[in-house]
Amino acid sequence: MAGDPALAANPLSHQHIRPTSGEGGALGRTGFAWAVFEWARNPYYVLVVIYIFAPYFARDIIGADLLASGTLDAMEPEAALAAANAQGQATIASVTKWAGIIAALTAPFLGAALDRGGRLKPILVIFLGSIAICSALLWFAMPGGAGLPVPMIMALLVIAYVSFTYSEVTHNAMLSVAGEPRRLAMISGLGLGLGNLAATLIFIAIALLFVLPAMIGWPFAVPQFGVDLASFEHARMVGPICAVWLVLFSIPFFRNARDTGVPGASWIAAFRDGARSVWRTVREAAQYRQLMTFLVARMFYADAMAALLALGAVYVALFLGWNFLEMLCYAIFASACAFCGGIFGGWLEGKVGVKRALALEILAMIVVGLIQLSITRDSLFLGLVENVVVWDGLVFRTLSDLVYLGLISVIAVTATASISSSRSMLVTLAPPGRSGEFFGLYAIAGTITVWMGPLLVEQFTLWSGDQRIGMTSIHLLFVIGLAALLTVRMPDPAA
Repeated sequence: MAGDPALAANPLSHQHIRPTSGEGGALGRTGFAWAVFEWARNPYYVLVVIYIFAPYFARDIIGADLLASGTLDAMEPEAALAAANAQGQATIASVTKWAGIIAALTAPFLGAALDRGGRLKPILVIFLGSIAICSALLWFAMPGGAGLPVPMIMALLVIAYVSFTYSEVTHNAMLSVAGEPRRLAMISGLGLGLGNLAATLIFIAIALLFVLPAMIGWPFAVPQFGVDLASFEHARMVGPICAVWLVLFSIPFFRNARDTGVPGASWIAAFRDGARSVWRTVREAAQYRQLMTFLVARMFYADAMAALLALGAVYVALFLGWNFLEMLCYAIFASACAFCGGIFGGWLEGKVGVKRALALEILAMIVVGLIQLSITRDSLFLGLVENVVVWDGLVFRTLSDLVYLGLISVIAVTATASISSSRSMLVTLAPPGRSGEFFGLYAIAGTITVWMGPLLVEQFTLWSGDQRIGMTSIHLLFVIGLAALLTVRMPDPAA
C-alpha cells in the first residue's frame, strides 16, 4: 500500500525509520521466535480461562459456597443446584465483561502507541509479568473462604485477562517483521499450533499424574507429589504451572524475536500522538473501507465462534452427560486438533488465498456446529440414527460420544485456522507501519460484542423452549460475519 495519510500527518513518523517486513520463514530465527511466544503464553488462556480454572471457580467456589451458606435451603435440591450454577456462570460472565470493556476501551490506543514508541519487548515484560503473578496467585483460590476472597480472585482474573489482551496486541504488532510477507501465514499458524500443543502436553501431564491415579490407580497408585484432589489442588495448580511455563518459555522469544520499536523513542509522545491517530482513523474510516468492513465481519464471526466454543462444553455436559475425565480428554483432544489447525490455516491460505481460506473455515464451523446440535444421548442427526453403546471402555462409550468427538476435531481445526487467517488478513489490509494500531482495533472487534452470542442464545431459548434452538441462534452471527467478509476486496499483490 502506498503512503498512508495518517502517518504523513504524524510528526513522529519522520523521525525514525521502522521496519515493516522481515526475512525468513516459520522455522527461521525470528519467525520461530515469534511463534514460540504463543507456546509460552497461550496455555494460560486454555487452562485457566477455558477448561480448568474457570469451571472450578464457578462450580466449586461460587456455586458450592452459595449452597453451603444456607441461602438456598428453602429450594428443592435440583433447583438450588441450578441456582448455584447460574450464580457461578454469572460471576465468570462478569469477569469477562469487565475485562472486555477495559480492553476494548484501551487496546486501540496501546496499539497506536506501539507503532510510534520505543522498544516493544520491555512493554511485553510488564504484560507477561502481570499475567504470571496473577496466575501464580490463583493457587490460593480455595472454597469456603479459606484462601483469597472472591472479589480478589475476580480482580486477578480481570487483570490477567486485560494483560493477556495487551500482550496479544503487542505480539501481533511484531508479526509483520517476523519473516517474509509471503511466509507470515505459516508463522502465524505455527504460533497458534505451538500454543495448543503446549496446552495439550500440560493437560496430559495433569491427567497422568493426578486425575487417573485418583480415579483408577493408573499409571500411578496415587496422585503424584502429594496432590490432594479433594482440596481441588489439581485445579488450583494450573495457575502456578502456567506462570512458570510462561516465564521459562518466553526466554527464546526475548532472545531472538525482531522488535519493531525504535530505541529512545518517547513513549509519552507515542501515546499522545497514537491517541490522535486512533481518533483520526475513526473519523476517516472511509479511507480504510475494506479494512473496516473486515473488522465488522470479524466482530460477528469471532463472537459466534467464542460462544460456540464456550457453550459447546455446556451442551456436552447437559445432553451427553460427560464426566470430569471425559471433559479432560475432550480438552486434550480439542487442543491437539487445534495444534493441527494452526498449521492447516497457514497451508490453506497458501493454496486459496487468505480471504477464501477464512470464508471456508467459517463455513465449516457453521455446518459442523449445526450437525453437533443434532446429537443427543438418545439419537444422532435429529433422530435418524439411534444411539448405541459401542464399547465398554472408560470414556466415550456410545456412538453419540464418538461422533460428537469427531465433530469437535473439525471445529477445533477450523476455529484455530480462522484465528490465524484473521491475523494474516489484518496484516494484509493494514497500512504499512500501522499494524499495531489496527491490531488494537482488531482487539476491539473481538471484545465489543462479547454479550451478543449469549444474549441470542437466551432469547431464542426462551422463545422456543428448546435449548438446541437457542444454540442454533449463534449461527446467525456466523452468517452475518461471513456475508460481510465476502464483500471485502483484497489488495492486488502486484501493487
